[in-house]
Amino acid sequence: MSAGSDYQRLRAHLAFLRMGAAAEALPGLLDEAMKAKLTNSEFLERLLSVEVDAVDERRRASLTRFASLPSPFTLADFDFSAQPSVDKKLINELGTLRFVEDATNVLLIGPPGVGKTMLAVGLGHAAVAAGMRVHYTTAADLAARCHRAALEGRWATTMRFYAGPRLLIVDEVGYLPLPDEAAAALFQVVSQRYLKGSIVLTTNLGIASWGKVFNGDAMVAGAMLDRLLHRSVVVDITGDSYRMRSHRARAEKVRKAVAAES
Repeated sequence: MSAGSDYQRLRAHLAFLRMGAAAEALPGLLDEAMKAKLTNSEFLERLLSVEVDAVDERRRASLTRFASLPSPFTLADFDFSAQPSVDKKLINELGTLRFVEDATNVLLIGPPGVGKTMLAVGLGHAAVAAGMRVHYTTAADLAARCHRAALEGRWATTMRFYAGPRLLIVDEVGYLPLPDEAAAALFQVVSQRYLKGSIVLTTNLGIASWGKVFNGDAMVAGAMLDRLLHRSVVVDITGDSYRMRSHRARAEKVRKAVAAES
């Protein structure tokens, strides 16, 4: 059998196995192998590594799309000096993602603008980089999606969707009171993930005020908190809003410029 037919058969095998990246790289790698006098195993390792890298890149791109993270911020972008109430060692420990291994929840509590969402998204990006399925949603979007699902007869499918990711990020809980059906949806999601998958949840309400999320229904609020807190890390964030500090800095810059001109 000629070298040409061997080459064509190898290309056909790669195409059959849907190893497109390896097939594309094959001619160049064959030239390199002859010049460098690579052994068969060395050549095969280089060929397969091309396909492995391509598959890994596609997988990470798919995980990133599914995660729907709203910003590119990572934990390294968080300014701990601006929020001294945040324990950097604790956040670094969370960044190892060990909390995901035993389905521990993370509750980020604090007023608007102190960096809760940034930390939650940073943990999300760390999990995606580690090859985990992650999904981000606001509480309002989760409620709206579940409401549509109930109307369209897709409730069970939607519950399975939210139960699936290893890490579910639920942002902005408590900013608006949830209608009864929305509160029920959030409770069901938390219940289905209990001891099975981690939730990172951000809220502007202290734990004692969670009845407001459920329109004063302390029983439902208590039942959900019981599940969230059973295995959890609670991070209380205090201090000024990033946006308010930025606003004051700009205002002070303008004031100094006006004073200098006068």
